Amino acid sequence: MTDALHVVLDDAAMVAAGYGNLLASRLIHRAHTEPDWFLYAPACALVEADRTRPGTAEHIAALPAVTVLELDLAAALAVARDTGWAAAHTRHAAAPTPDRPDGAVIATAAPDRWAGQPVRILDLSH
Repeated sequence: MTDALHVVLDDAAMVAAGYGNLLASRLIHRAHTEPDWFLYAPACALVEADRTRPGTAEHIAALPAVTVLELDLAAALAVARDTGWAAAHTRHAAAPTPDRPDGAVIATAAPDRWAGQPVRILDLSH
């Protein structure tokens, strides 16, 4: 059993980080300094964040603690079944995998958008 923390940033969390959100900044810092903390930025959410706040994609992608997740076949199929690319890719990235049987937590600055979804969230809006 590992105490690793896996966190997927949604587009709202990425935008918040660009605006200096303290909780987002702390999360990114901890992922940079703690060996068992992992942050992921789904490519579709990264695009949406950059549309909201230009420059966000370059900022997030440049952070050494953040792994950008490409839109592979499994993610593309998940996105194809949904109406919003950013949310669908984020939800897919947080789903359990053989490497992460418990899945990942979604960090968001817009927790209401995940209401009723089968995901765990980390609220960055406070």
